[in-house]
Amino acid sequence: MQFDPEDPGSFYDDPDLSYSIERPITGWDEKRKQWLESHPSFKPGSENRIVMVTGSQPAPCKNPIGDHLLLRCFKNKVDYCRIHGHDIFYSNSLLHPKMNSYWTKLPAVKAAMLAHPEAEWIWWVDSDAIFTDMEFTLPLHRYRYHNLVVHGWPSIIYDQQSWTAVNAGVFLIRNCQWSMDLIDTWKSMGPVSPDYAKWGPIQRSIFKDKLFPESDDQTALIYLLYKHKEVYYPKIYLEAEYYFQGYWIGVVGGEERFLKGEFGGRGSRRRAFVTHFTGCQPCSGDHNPSYDGDTCWNEMIRALNFADNQVMRAYGYVHTDLSKTSPLQPLPFDYPDETW
Repeated sequence: MQFDPEDPGSFYDDPDLSYSIERPITGWDEKRKQWLESHPSFKPGSENRIVMVTGSQPAPCKNPIGDHLLLRCFKNKVDYCRIHGHDIFYSNSLLHPKMNSYWTKLPAVKAAMLAHPEAEWIWWVDSDAIFTDMEFTLPLHRYRYHNLVVHGWPSIIYDQQSWTAVNAGVFLIRNCQWSMDLIDTWKSMGPVSPDYAKWGPIQRSIFKDKLFPESDDQTALIYLLYKHKEVYYPKIYLEAEYYFQGYWIGVVGGEERFLKGEFGGRGSRRRAFVTHFTGCQPCSGDHNPSYDGDTCWNEMIRALNFADNQVMRAYGYVHTDLSKTSPLQPLPFDYPDETW
């Protein structure tokens, strides 16, 4: 910072600039380029710089254990960002009064893009998604020709027309004009749009397994991929080669085997990168009725303790029982490193 001009002037001086989700941004690539040229201390490493964005409800949780779980989930993200050198932005406020629930992410992501021109990527992570492989680093080289990375499968979009073909709870989006345009189109199916009411029936007419009637961000993204494949598919990377995010039902239970070293070593099945507790609703407690609430909370605690072990080993302590958060057990000074 000390080597940058004190007041070089930038797009921030434009009185027409707006962070609002309702106001489109134009010329963003050039504005970012000029900003970086005026702030040379930010240029080194800018091509791989990531800002993580997450958040939660503005009000206290109804679920008695909800605030505790959200705090621990946030600590988990902070730990991951600290280890990998990422900045993190946490929002517990609505940035637009109509864009609530699952739509809150779009205003937050757009605001982060504008607030962090030094970052090449903005990484949205839902509050109930937990990093369970703290060492894993995103393979950014794989995404060099893409602008959005999301967990999903082309065959489930185009052959099965399922609303679960993509999970929009975790995504990596490039800080560029293409992404600004995508957000502008994406939000046009959300509550901020005067046509919001029509989009739910349209989505359900194509994606028959969609559970609820109103338009949601995930089905809206899949709709864009399905109806405008030639526009969006070439720039959206559907990641399925590793657990960019893994549905918790298929992941939990494996942590104990990793703890015992059964899958350690080169060539073994790697633990899930992100375990997403979709449907658990830890804050409201209004979890999916197909599974028991206590199962959700207990498995979240186990996943958090499993991840915490990877952090606390450096401080000489571990959770020997993943169901118990405290106290931790000390490790001998010469205790061997884990083999996974």
